Amino acid sequence: MTESIHILHTNDIHSHLEHWPRIRRWLLAEQTKLRQSGSTVVTLDIGDAMDRVHPLTEATDGRANVALFNQIGYDAVTIGNNEGIGNSQEQLNQLYDQANFDVVLANLRDRKTKQPPKWALQTKIITTAAGTRIALFGLTAPYISTYRPNGWEPELAQQVLPELLAELAGKADVLVLLSHLGLDVDKWIAKNYPAITVIIGSHTHHLLINGLLVNQSLLAAAGRYGQYIGHITLTIDAHHRVLTRQAGVVKTSELPVAPGDRAEIAGYRRHGHQQLKRQKIATLSKTLSAQPVGNSPQMTVALHAVAQAAGTDVAFLNTGIFLAPFKKGIITADDLHQALPHAMHLLRIRLRGYDVWRLVQEIEKARLFLRHFELHGLGFRGKLFGDMVYQGLSWDSADRTVKWRGQPLDPDRVYTMAAVDTYLYFPFFPTIEIVGETEVLFPGVLRNAIADYLKHSELK
Repeated sequence: MTESIHILHTNDIHSHLEHWPRIRRWLLAEQTKLRQSGSTVVTLDIGDAMDRVHPLTEATDGRANVALFNQIGYDAVTIGNNEGIGNSQEQLNQLYDQANFDVVLANLRDRKTKQPPKWALQTKIITTAAGTRIALFGLTAPYISTYRPNGWEPELAQQVLPELLAELAGKADVLVLLSHLGLDVDKWIAKNYPAITVIIGSHTHHLLINGLLVNQSLLAAAGRYGQYIGHITLTIDAHHRVLTRQAGVVKTSELPVAPGDRAEIAGYRRHGHQQLKRQKIATLSKTLSAQPVGNSPQMTVALHAVAQAAGTDVAFLNTGIFLAPFKKGIITADDLHQALPHAMHLLRIRLRGYDVWRLVQEIEKARLFLRHFELHGLGFRGKLFGDMVYQGLSWDSADRTVKWRGQPLDPDRVYTMAAVDTYLYFPFFPTIEIVGETEVLFPGVLRNAIADYLKHSELK
């Protein structure tokens, strides 16, 4: 006698709710069909389900996404950086209060208590009707520079897996890792921890149409944005040993559309906008707009806001952050979200004078290229990076000198400036990461800093 175990999985949906009705219908129908055939079905999500670029996610701090997941009957999910870093610690601690599914996460601890979060399990074991024990455990990308200031201590996979696998030894027949670590790390884990039966991946948005066998582990992944749904099939013998394993995906766009889908999808956005519009931020006496190149009224406000929030007078930002102007009249949270939907946190940077000079040289060298550079990810939710604009810094192209608030730089003095954390991960400005003393500021993001500035400025 053999047993069939089917694992249905999603990952990196990023609040692309335009696919949700079809995803929901397929998952529910497939669960029913497979269970009626006598198979075991396990349904999982591998993180970054939410993304604050969607107004409903922003308005509800991701709780609407959890409510949608409650429709499916997920057995377990893990978190991605959009859940872990896109929320304050308080928001994340409340995110899953109403969830009807478990969160599995083994590499995140509270920095103060040193304990795992109360809303997550280190492991979860499901026992099938035939007695096969399936262990589920999750790992998320350990962004130390951003998790720590948000109150969390992330751990590397190699720090937690030896003890975790030792704990599971003899307690499970099938080991399934929900990995929000990326494909390269998944391959490394498969090579070094062959006891793991299946590694379901995410984070790097990779699509493994037929899976990938590395060492003794089957790797699976379903791309991004809900464009695919994953389906893994395991055949188990009477002694609970894995006989066969295979992975595949279903293309969401090829699934049938129901008459009510369009209205449902539009409703998610409408409800999000409605909730955000109820939050009044300020009243502007004139419209503040941006432009692709150079400074602008909108950029001036943003630079002042960022500098003020970071406790400095000097800041720099790229023009591509603005997707809409701040119009004359009442400015709401919805207006700010439409203009600045990014998941960018503020970044405080401390550099010696010489390194400030070098950073400006890096910016100026890349300036013309970056004006038309399409930036994807790193917290940015726009299209083009655009032009870099300074407040408090000036650069003379003739003699390549940099002035700080009108004065020559002292090579040995330490200067403090403000920007956004995207530049820390961005490959064009290596000075920030290599020699900068950096601090990512939590809990708010760029639009929150601008909202606070508008509330208390004289622009009303």
